[in-house]
Amino acid sequence: MKLLNTIILTYTILLILSTPYFLSLKAQENGTGTATMPVQSSEGGFCKSMVETNGYECEDHNVTTKDGYILNVVRIPMGGCRDCRTRGNKSPVLLQHGVFVDGRSWLLLPPKQSLAFNLADNGYDVWLVNSRGTEYSEGHTSLKFDDPAYWNWSLDELVAYDLPATFQYVYDQTGQKLHFVGHSLGTLMVMAAMSRDQLVNMLESVALLSPVAYMGHTTSLLSRVIADNFIAETLDSLGFYKFDMRNVIIIEILKVICRIPSVDCTTLLFTPYTGQNCCMKPSIMDIFLDNEPQPAAMKIVIHMCQLIRGGNTTMFDYNDSGTNLKHYGQPTPPAYNMIGIPKDLPIFLSHGGADALSDVDDVKLLLDSLQGHDPDKIVVQFIERFAHADYVMSGNAKEHVYDPFIAFLSRLH
Repeated sequence: MKLLNTIILTYTILLILSTPYFLSLKAQENGTGTATMPVQSSEGGFCKSMVETNGYECEDHNVTTKDGYILNVVRIPMGGCRDCRTRGNKSPVLLQHGVFVDGRSWLLLPPKQSLAFNLADNGYDVWLVNSRGTEYSEGHTSLKFDDPAYWNWSLDELVAYDLPATFQYVYDQTGQKLHFVGHSLGTLMVMAAMSRDQLVNMLESVALLSPVAYMGHTTSLLSRVIADNFIAETLDSLGFYKFDMRNVIIIEILKVICRIPSVDCTTLLFTPYTGQNCCMKPSIMDIFLDNEPQPAAMKIVIHMCQLIRGGNTTMFDYNDSGTNLKHYGQPTPPAYNMIGIPKDLPIFLSHGGADALSDVDDVKLLLDSLQGHDPDKIVVQFIERFAHADYVMSGNAKEHVYDPFIAFLSRLH
């Protein structure tokens, strides 16, 4: 009870501190104020700060989507490490992050424990995507970052534009099919695309870490509160088009709190959202808060809330039959049908028993839809103690997830 009270108090304080930030965004839209966080430059990625400093070669690439967003993609090329164990001509691996983070989420762990660096050490051509709206992918061919129209996107646009653009770019650059690794929302993006028969001709295999094909059973406290009380919809109706928790004051206060020896910030900050992560070290909080969280469109938060409340995985619901007809040609939004995933595509799927966002019952629904999959082409891994953030921030993720996944890849060659 004491822990729960502490968590509630902390998030109440953060909400109060966030209010001026949301108001400043609204004022900026109206031309009457300035946002508390300056707009970051979208030129260049995190090659120098997080890749080259660890002794790996790195390249920055820009990919423009059909709807004009300029995405930064970071490449750690084959053999780009100091002490590569394998320097073969292996396939490209594209890593897609989840919501509220960016490509740096794959690099928060030390190099010997990071999935991205371990793939490079094994001779793979590693590509880290930064989705639209994140710090290094703020550019657009015609829209400004603080323009409400810039933030008019949901899961559907990530599926229709971001993923195809990055897939095609990497395929064109390498001339090879891709291995795809998604975490959280990244898994939903690729499954939604495959369910509509997109990208399949460029895919070699798919890894789904903490898959979120369905969300109706989520036990995430924060997600449930936001969805059940229509908080995102309320903010949107008030004109708040961006959901951004990266406020300078909040981040600095959190850093101070997290340095108190008696405070476990991995529990305080993550448990209400992700579930009780088993194996994150408190020391990872500094690097996390230096780089994350990242903003997202209010529209995609609303979309996720719709999936939680409805239990089905559909395109964005405009809650108006006329508007839905205009967008989809039907009064209700079309479903993303997971049964449409190719039955002979190699799949590595890993989920955790303590994951509040990728709930065991929701993953069971996904596995039910994959029952007709070629049994020789799918590996399903269940880790009882793992929760959502363990997959990218746990010190033993390498042992339990990354090493088995790399072994899975090696069997495909």
